[in-house]
Amino acid sequence: MRRLTFDLDVLRSFVAGIELGSFAKAADRLGRSTSAVSAQLKKLEQQAGTPIFRKAGRGLALTEAGETMLAYARRLIDLNDEAATAIGGVDLEGWVRLGVQEDFGEAVLPQVLGRFARAHPKVKIEGRVARNADLLERVTSGRLDLALAWDDGGGTFRGEPLAALQMRWIGPTAREGKDREAGPPEGWSASAGEPLPLVLFEAPCLFRTAAAAALDRADIPWRVAFTSASLGGLWAATAAGLGLTVRTRLGLPPGVAALEDGLPDPLPSLPLVLHQAEADPGPATSRLAEIVRDAVRDATG
Repeated sequence: MRRLTFDLDVLRSFVAGIELGSFAKAADRLGRSTSAVSAQLKKLEQQAGTPIFRKAGRGLALTEAGETMLAYARRLIDLNDEAATAIGGVDLEGWVRLGVQEDFGEAVLPQVLGRFARAHPKVKIEGRVARNADLLERVTSGRLDLALAWDDGGGTFRGEPLAALQMRWIGPTAREGKDREAGPPEGWSASAGEPLPLVLFEAPCLFRTAAAAALDRADIPWRVAFTSASLGGLWAATAAGLGLTVRTRLGLPPGVAALEDGLPDPLPSLPLVLHQAEADPGPATSRLAEIVRDAVRDATG
């Protein structure tokens, strides 16, 4: 069987069109005509041997095969660009300091550190996983070069919005013999008037504020059943059934899940921002920022 070799230029046009929501916009960004991009996409479908697009109203959507192709196309492009950067940037040296909000310590950080270390082995990374307020203070004071953190609504410090993630009520997953995914603590109901137990960080906390505001608007009494200085502590208490917490779906560990109903909805979305200490960062910081953007896109796409 003859092995296929996909054209990276074709894959780049495909990915750009999906991300921009328009292949005409992709053609403009890539400096090609729309007809040239259309020819590339036709070639891609021919190589794949199966439709990767389907009609969706007046536009196009991806088939199941198209979704698979998109995931692999992104990986192939990333690997190609990483190789090109590694070859051309072997002399890149120095230090770069990165801070990451706790929610992304496992979902984003391993990919970021691995890709950067492989491409730039001479650059030393100083990393910090911490709560939002600590990261923002450190990047503002110049003790971090980059920080991936939530927008606290106070105005970003050289911040670049990367995504907006929906806050969700989080509870324990079903115990043995139960038929529900996740739900409020056993024995609690809104109609009974008993305060809803919550598992939260100490204030100030964006998620704590959102949870309290939503429950107050719905006239649901609540109490803080458990506090922790670490996200791991919140997950443990929630998984144990001590109460509900509020986070996003990103990075949920085993033992907890997002509730689908039964509590005030919707909670607000929270902007995820890449904060930068310098307006004109050095090459090591700029390259690390690129990798962070890619990792966030992969985790939230």
